[in-house]
Amino acid sequence: MVKVYTSSVIDAPAERVWSVIRDFNGLPNWHPAIAESRIEQNHPSDKIGCVRNFSLKDGGKIRECLLALSDFDLSCTYSILESPMGVTDYVASLKLTPVTDGDRSFAEWSAEFDCPPERERELADLVGQGVFQGGFDALKERFGGR
Repeated sequence: MVKVYTSSVIDAPAERVWSVIRDFNGLPNWHPAIAESRIEQNHPSDKIGCVRNFSLKDGGKIRECLLALSDFDLSCTYSILESPMGVTDYVASLKLTPVTDGDRSFAEWSAEFDCPPERERELADLVGQGVFQGGFDALKERFGGR
C-alpha cells in the first residue's frame, strides 16, 4: 500500500478556502489539471455517494466517489472508481485546519492506494507533487499568497 501525504499553508481563512474546495464538482474551478467535471445522475455535489466524472487537460478521464464530507471538520474523503493511472483501492482525504497566526489555512491532502511495485515511486510523486501540491499551489495563487 502506497501512502502519500502533502501539506501546505494557504494565506486565507479556512472557511474561505473551504467554500472553494467543498464543491465535489468544482475541481475545474481551482485545480489546474482539470478540464471539466460533472456529477453523474444529477445528484447534488455534496451528497455522500455521488460520483464525479471529470476530464484531465491531458485527456485522461477519472471517476471518483464522495465517501465523506464535513463542513464542521472542513474535510472530505473520496475514492477513485476508474482512472488511467493504474491504481486500485485508492482513497484520499483533503482537510483544512484554521491557523490562528495570520488567519491562514493549514491544508492536508493524503491518499492510500495499491499499484504495481515498480510504479510506486512514480505514482507517489505524481499524486503528491503533481495532483496535491499542484492543487495547493493553485489555491495559494488564487488567494494571493506565496
